[in-house]
Amino acid sequence: MPSRDEQSQLPELSFGPNALRGIPSFSSAREHREHIALHMAAVFRNWARVGFTEGISGHISVRDPEYPNYIWMNPIGRHFALLTAGDMLCLDIDTGKIVGGCKTRPVNAPGFHIHSAIHKARADIHAICHAHTIAGRAWTAFGKPLDMITQDVCDLYSSIALYNEYGGIVTAEQEGQQIARALGRKAKAALLLNHGLLTVGSTVDEAAFLIGLLDRSCDIQLRVEAACTGNPSLKKQIIPEELAQFNFAMAGEKNWLYAEAQPDIEYEIETAGPVIRSGLENIKIHAEV
Repeated sequence: MPSRDEQSQLPELSFGPNALRGIPSFSSAREHREHIALHMAAVFRNWARVGFTEGISGHISVRDPEYPNYIWMNPIGRHFALLTAGDMLCLDIDTGKIVGGCKTRPVNAPGFHIHSAIHKARADIHAICHAHTIAGRAWTAFGKPLDMITQDVCDLYSSIALYNEYGGIVTAEQEGQQIARALGRKAKAALLLNHGLLTVGSTVDEAAFLIGLLDRSCDIQLRVEAACTGNPSLKKQIIPEELAQFNFAMAGEKNWLYAEAQPDIEYEIETAGPVIRSGLENIKIHAEV
């Protein structure tokens, strides 16, 4: 029998004839691939909506469902709000060669160095999100962990790594290897000193929800610390470890986190209309590979 934290808790958190469902199954790798590309585009459009933009910084990777040595990534230099499913490109994690998807847009070299190294180190990781958020960069300036001070941040209980070795703009795979070491075997998120936030997951949906949660948790921590400064009557109330662990077991599981992401993803897909699906027919591995 799988342990409680390995089981989907959706049956305990929703019920009825149309209860929430977790990660879907697909009839083919092509169908799965198109789902990934569409949801990647929706996540980026959501990032634009909530202000996770900083010039050309920020990237997502998702492991191909058929070829585990290939990853789908966004191109560099296109505004997140304009990205479509057809803009995504597929890279060999060993060589960086474009092996599928869009052939006309440039690869994000720093993003590839970071993501390829993490994917190599953790076979269980299928998706990685990295963004330079405002609250994330503010909190990571301290190089300190987040406290379990809200029910929501417990989704990441005992799963947030600290990477306190800022080394400038990434130009080689070494930085990705160091982040992978900081993540270890089980962490699902990392606070990158003076840099930003990174999350991982079984789906792009899970990783995307977690990076939003991580950013909001950084914002809350900053506000709580500011409120406590110079005010001895205010004291942080940390959620007891056993309750934090229980919350994590209920709401930190991959199917629940996939479901958590769907409202924002569905909103972006419906709001964008047909344009977000543009180029979806080209989301395939190139025949010559």
